[in-house]
Amino acid sequence: MTYIASPQNPRLKAVRRLQSRRERERSGRFLAEGEDLIAAARHAGRPVLEGYRLAGSGLGGEGFIDVEEAALAGISTLGSGTRVIGVYEQRWMDAPEGPLCVYLHGVGDPGNVGTVLRSVQAFDASCVALGPGCADPYSPKAVRASMGAIFGVQVARVQSISELPGEKVALVAGVGELLRGSTGGGPLTLLVGAEREGLPEEIVRECERVAHIPIASESLNAAMAATVALYEMTRRPSDAPASSRVRAS
Repeated sequence: MTYIASPQNPRLKAVRRLQSRRERERSGRFLAEGEDLIAAARHAGRPVLEGYRLAGSGLGGEGFIDVEEAALAGISTLGSGTRVIGVYEQRWMDAPEGPLCVYLHGVGDPGNVGTVLRSVQAFDASCVALGPGCADPYSPKAVRASMGAIFGVQVARVQSISELPGEKVALVAGVGELLRGSTGGGPLTLLVGAEREGLPEEIVRECERVAHIPIASESLNAAMAATVALYEMTRRPSDAPASSRVRAS
């Protein structure tokens, strides 16, 4: 049985390099840390390429190598360390698809990107399309924030909103109509920008609709706005009376 005791082990050094976006893009691999994420990968049928666990813990199952505690802590991105870590293959769609896609533009916080993935899974949307300036959904912080949704939600990269499916609805704080679901029953893409900058004007002009969620404050961050919007766009009219609808933007 393989056992690793040294932090200088070549395998561990290769895993540590995956903390770099450049290395993740070069290798097409990413890290998932902790029992919950490893379980989410298994539930989604995603095989582990390499697995490392705290020696004697028995975590991860077949294919995971026992590692001394100090050596395992050396490849962890968590301040408190981890008991199990897996290396997985990145998966990207060739093109985003409906019926309900969420497009993120300039959302540079990986925590927000990961949270949007989690919300997309919760509301059973089709995919997340990432435009210019977005954080890497396969970064350690985004993977943790997704709570395992990265293994079940399809992700795509786009350079132009012309690549997005169906009717395009720009979410802009305090502008346009009140947000509602699709009017035509066909595919739809919800476009969300960064918290401070929002969506560029040229992108908003290319959308079929501009909508907002009424709130008492000035704005919400991208993840919160996308989550509330997904609820509204997937809610059935009978789910709640108009007087009890969530107020947010």
